[in-house]
Amino acid sequence: MRIAEIPSPSQSQSQSQSQSQRQQSNSQFRFDLFNPILLQIESLIKKAELFSSVSNADHPLSPAIPDDLRHSLTHLAQFTPFPNSTKLHIWKLSYRLWNACVDLSNTSAARRSSTDHANLRHIASDLLYLAGDVPGVPSPAVKSASFYYKTGLIWHGLKNFELASSCFERASDIVLKIDLTSVVDSDAKKLLLDLNIARARTAWQISDRNLAMVLLSRAKGLMFGSPEHYKALGDEYLSFGKIELSKGETQAFREALKLMNEALDLFEKGLRVARGREDMVEFKALRSKTLRFISAVHLQVEEFESVIKCVRILRDGDCGDNHPSLPVLALKAWLGLGRHGEAEKELRGMIENKGIPESAWVSAVETYFEAVGGAGAETAMGVFMGLLGRCHVSAGAAVRVAHKVVGHGGEVSEVRARVAAKLVSDERVLTLFRGETAAKQRKAMHTLLWNCAADHFRSKGYEISAEMFEKSMLYIPYDIENRNLRAKGFRVLCLCYLGLSQLDRAQEYVNEAEKLEPSIASAFLKFKISLLKNDNTTAINQIQSMMSCHDFTPDFFSLSAHEAVACRAFPVAVASLNSLLDFYSTGKSIPTREVIVLRTLVTILTQESNDDSAILRVLERACDRAVELGAGCFFGEAEVGKREQKWFAVACWNFGTKTGRERKFELCSEFMHLASKFYAALADKEQVEEHNVLVFRSLTLTVTAMIASEEQTKTTLTNAKIKEAKELLDRAGKIMKLISTENQVNNEEIHRQEAENFFIYTVTAYDIHGRLNDTVSQQQLVKSFVSSKVCNSKYLLQIGLYALQGPRFNQEVADLALKECLSAQLSSPSPDYQTVALVFRKLVGITSINKGEGDDGAVYEMYLRVYRIMVGLKEGEYPLEEGKWLAMTAWNRASVPVRMGQCEMAKKWMDLGMEIARHVGGMETYSSCMEEFVNGFQNKFSMHTE
Repeated sequence: MRIAEIPSPSQSQSQSQSQSQRQQSNSQFRFDLFNPILLQIESLIKKAELFSSVSNADHPLSPAIPDDLRHSLTHLAQFTPFPNSTKLHIWKLSYRLWNACVDLSNTSAARRSSTDHANLRHIASDLLYLAGDVPGVPSPAVKSASFYYKTGLIWHGLKNFELASSCFERASDIVLKIDLTSVVDSDAKKLLLDLNIARARTAWQISDRNLAMVLLSRAKGLMFGSPEHYKALGDEYLSFGKIELSKGETQAFREALKLMNEALDLFEKGLRVARGREDMVEFKALRSKTLRFISAVHLQVEEFESVIKCVRILRDGDCGDNHPSLPVLALKAWLGLGRHGEAEKELRGMIENKGIPESAWVSAVETYFEAVGGAGAETAMGVFMGLLGRCHVSAGAAVRVAHKVVGHGGEVSEVRARVAAKLVSDERVLTLFRGETAAKQRKAMHTLLWNCAADHFRSKGYEISAEMFEKSMLYIPYDIENRNLRAKGFRVLCLCYLGLSQLDRAQEYVNEAEKLEPSIASAFLKFKISLLKNDNTTAINQIQSMMSCHDFTPDFFSLSAHEAVACRAFPVAVASLNSLLDFYSTGKSIPTREVIVLRTLVTILTQESNDDSAILRVLERACDRAVELGAGCFFGEAEVGKREQKWFAVACWNFGTKTGRERKFELCSEFMHLASKFYAALADKEQVEEHNVLVFRSLTLTVTAMIASEEQTKTTLTNAKIKEAKELLDRAGKIMKLISTENQVNNEEIHRQEAENFFIYTVTAYDIHGRLNDTVSQQQLVKSFVSSKVCNSKYLLQIGLYALQGPRFNQEVADLALKECLSAQLSSPSPDYQTVALVFRKLVGITSINKGEGDDGAVYEMYLRVYRIMVGLKEGEYPLEEGKWLAMTAWNRASVPVRMGQCEMAKKWMDLGMEIARHVGGMETYSSCMEEFVNGFQNKFSMHTE
């Protein structure tokens, strides 16, 4: 500052007065600004006090109060520092809010753990922190830190570890400013330690384990020689060790051991500084407790020698610890070391220790069972009975003992089950469960034994299962209310002995069950026994008796059929399913669909015997029911229904072909007719050409089988049958027109099948129309076949021969078919001359009949045509016998003209016969004789003409 700028005394005094006035003015201005905020805070605190009152205990705290308080507190913080009077006012407001929180937590346990309550505590702590040091208030920093500490504990309890950590850290910052050497108050010292412990606990919860260990280690310097401090820190180390131990992991066990050793060290130090008798006893108890936990950790990591060492220290120490867990720990350690003798000593010693609870020694016995097994069963049983004698206090205790011995689920073993069986059948145990007071425990014991028996039954241990079921019945009272339960027990015993194939004993048990409670279950068991005895007659009778049971349902017929099939008793299965089918016609609702029952019945009948008639009746019923109920309702909808319907169609077809091969033509006809109905329904639903083809084939084969049956039985089809056959063929003819072969001509197999189907249809229809004397229709059928793409010479030859030689003679049809056959053969690159020769012979006969003996020009043309075909063929290519036949018959045909004086006609036939003979091997002699005769005949004819 410059010298000229130094104010004079008068100026200085004037300036001082002016500055004081400005400060007062600024202070008044600031007070005017934050005073409304304080008033608002006080108003909100009053509201919180109202909610904390007993009269408002049932009204929830409004969440707006903490929010408004936090908002006001944020504005108030902008006006720091405050004058002392304001600080004191804020201090009082903080305590009022804190006390309101205390009252609030006392009035409702739910509010005590609420977030709003924790927020109010936090605001009260922040108010106290904002006020800072207040003249006249002792240890303000400690009180502020205490508020934050307690608030942090509440946040920790609400699992809001971030806010808890924030409170603890704020409290730690406050106490850091305190001179620890000047702290005399023990509560203040304890707060310093508690803060570190609380921060460590929160850090542990947020998985910051390193920070937790640092804070606990730092807390070791805050003991101040106080036993209470050693106890608090040791408890925290022990608590962390328990948490690690509970994880059940190897690494966690190692960490748990370190933490518990730290706790043990602190308890040892605390014991050394303790002066009072109570403190010393407490530290000894904590030391023993920690050693037991350390022993448990060693047991988990299988350090059995260390376990034994810990147990010895506890037993031989100055306090002579005789905790009930020590024998159990020792026993398990000895078992781990394989020293079963030492383990047995521990086990026997537990009998004399009255302080060992049931759960502890039962666990020990169970462990001994598992480790020693059958080798130590007798010893274990003796110890167990000794312990049981000491435990005869209540029925509930016996239930717990039995439950531990029996085990559950996969732990159940035969050895343990037998031990339990001896236990529960002991008269001393049974005495505990007598009377109405033990009804609940008696039911629990029965359930336990029943479940054990059921587990063995499921694993097919029928012998031990039967024993356990028998023991469970010891816990069923002999009264009317439990008759059903006893009957159920007898039935399961029947099942056990069925599993053991002891049928007579099973019969005894089911008879006893039926005396107590006649039921469908008992009737079914008797049915099963009859099956296993191969007594089908009794089993079938038992099926009918089931219907008289009060709890009968049709499902038992399905179950009976299943059991019968499993026993290969097919007649019984058929009887069961037939009985079940009777219920469908009554309209009763049955879970199993009728179509499934019918399908199963067909399958069983197929396996049982060759009773095709019975199978036909079942399939006819399926067809009738489908018509009656509708295909969708009977077979099912969508793909399921299509598969079912197709199964029945295929079954009918297969049985039709089977009976056809076995020459059971009448049955074949019936099966094929049914197949046509099923396939027709599929064709209508799916519009698949394959189904139309199958309908066509099944209809055709139906009529074919009818005709074959007629020939087989030497009977004649009735007019009604002929009319039915015609109707079936008319349907087949309509379907045939719908069948497209345009996309199938390149497939040889399909083409062959198509030709065969059309041929069979043509021949069959030809036969039926012949019976009706409808020759026009016969001709149309053959013409239709000739014009089709599937026509071939082989089928034409058969049609021609059938028309000539069969019972339905039709010369026009034969002529047409044979001529088309001949044309097809001759147009072939490699004709079958055997067929050609046969056709020529048949055509010659037909032509001879048509023209008569007097007009044989057409016949001559036929011979001439054959001769022209033979010219140029290799020797033997044309059938030899047929060639001879042609030559000889042509020569012989000249005899009539010779006698009639028709020399030219005779000469023509003789020349033709001679020419044919020249092209047939082996006829050289005949040819020379013919030639001599022709020459002589010609000379004679010439002389006669002159």
